[in-house]
Amino acid sequence: MVKPQLIDLIHKATVIQRWNDHIRPFTGFAEIDKQAHKIFFAYILAKCQAQEEQTFDFNALIEGLIFEFLHRIILTDIKPPIYYKIRAQMGMQVDSWVEDELADCIGCIPGGFSERFHRYFHDSSFYMKEKAIIKYAHYLATKWEFDIIYPLNIGFYNIENTRKEVNDELAHCPWFDGKKVFSQNPRLTDFLNLIGQLRFQMRWTATARIPQTSVMGHTLVVAVLSYLFTVEIGGCTQRRVNNFFGGLFHDLPEVLTRDIISPIKQGVKGIDEILKSIEQSQMEEIVFPLMPDAWIPEIKYFTMDEFSSKIRESGEIKKTNSDTISRIYNQDAFDPIDGEMIRACDHLSAFLEAVLSIKNGIEAQSLLIGVDNLKKIYEKKSIAGISFSQYFDTTIY
Repeated sequence: MVKPQLIDLIHKATVIQRWNDHIRPFTGFAEIDKQAHKIFFAYILAKCQAQEEQTFDFNALIEGLIFEFLHRIILTDIKPPIYYKIRAQMGMQVDSWVEDELADCIGCIPGGFSERFHRYFHDSSFYMKEKAIIKYAHYLATKWEFDIIYPLNIGFYNIENTRKEVNDELAHCPWFDGKKVFSQNPRLTDFLNLIGQLRFQMRWTATARIPQTSVMGHTLVVAVLSYLFTVEIGGCTQRRVNNFFGGLFHDLPEVLTRDIISPIKQGVKGIDEILKSIEQSQMEEIVFPLMPDAWIPEIKYFTMDEFSSKIRESGEIKKTNSDTISRIYNQDAFDPIDGEMIRACDHLSAFLEAVLSIKNGIEAQSLLIGVDNLKKIYEKKSIAGISFSQYFDTTIY
């Protein structure tokens, strides 16, 4: 079972601030923003790798990314040079301590999740290729951040050494075949720069909240929860992969339209359909030209009608529901994606954003109404055998 303590822990990344001893933008530099951007980098790098190696294991990549995300939350804001010195001398002990801290949260996830978590940090031969991609994605995302704050900190003590360290770490990342593909396609960097703008788009824009959360950070929460719930129900490998990346990409069009608040969508009849049409045309004009043509169908699968459960059969996309996927289509060959579950995780993330802000003393009317409405929606709602009502409870977080 996905425990509420784990969901609460994931949201802890919204308050861990990066580069907090430097001049930096006020928003978009929480740990959750960096981790989400890192995953977008990893996805692009993995797609490049898959062009060279068609059997690339995206599920292993996702697990590695989640493992490192949880590991980082536990270690909070240790400065990188200090972190690496500690790891060089006591890496095994630190990893074991992190594992102990997470044991209660991840021990109930079925399918050997906690065992693979242990192997990831204690067995250098485990997920080697995926680790190489994740490491490169990590430093690309770090450099993306540093390139923003560097001009603001020129002349500050040690900033040039930090610049050299960032560039050196990037240069010394392990080789994998997808690196060459990535370096030869500058449009992919443009795409990741565009995606980066989601770091600075705040959720609940008309409502004061503590902590504030970005659209990008929100997509990571939805992706991780969608994956973990899919593991819980025994989803096939492709279903887990699709639900993770479907959660990650579900708000991608907002980089073009910004976040349209729910009262507008719900209060103006027909506006949702108009927005969907605008989003699709903007995706066609701006986003899709930045990636290889062969990748576009997958991105469309994730972003078009993103909250509908779908499968592919005889070359056609067919809408269905999560219960039917579990009964009939829970096989890689059907390429299943649970839009309903992604939507529930989207709502659960919003619920937590509101609940945590209320607990931090911001009891805005919109937050109170949002919490109440979501509790009612999921009061008796079950998706693929998971009773979501148990998670929409203000007393457990």
